[in-house]
Amino acid sequence: MSENTSNTTASSPAGSTDNRPQRTPGSYRPGGRPGGRPGGGGGGRRPFGRRRFGRKKVCAFCTEKVDYIDYKDVKRLRTFITERSKIKSRRMTGTCAKHQRALSTAIKRARMMALLPFTALR
Repeated sequence: MSENTSNTTASSPAGSTDNRPQRTPGSYRPGGRPGGRPGGGGGGRRPFGRRRFGRKKVCAFCTEKVDYIDYKDVKRLRTFITERSKIKSRRMTGTCAKHQRALSTAIKRARMMALLPFTALR
């Protein structure tokens, strides 16, 4: 009896004491990349030619040739803040870096003058 147990442990590779199937290199991993987030989620890269977004957004201030973003123009500034009164990012709005800096300054000035809220209204 002791011979049977010693033969089975000797024939199995080291470290494979559990009953899970062996994975081959390059096989599907449910968790994505090693060390990635648990529960799956993107592992690897997308194939070339596929884009999530159709067209690149164009800066609204550049197309209208706006020289100065006025902090008193609350109607325009409200389109660049979220419902929780956070300033939207350039990716969401499509503004260029120059106008995004001026826009954030104008929103902050409008907040100080109580034209825009600092936090969301409940």
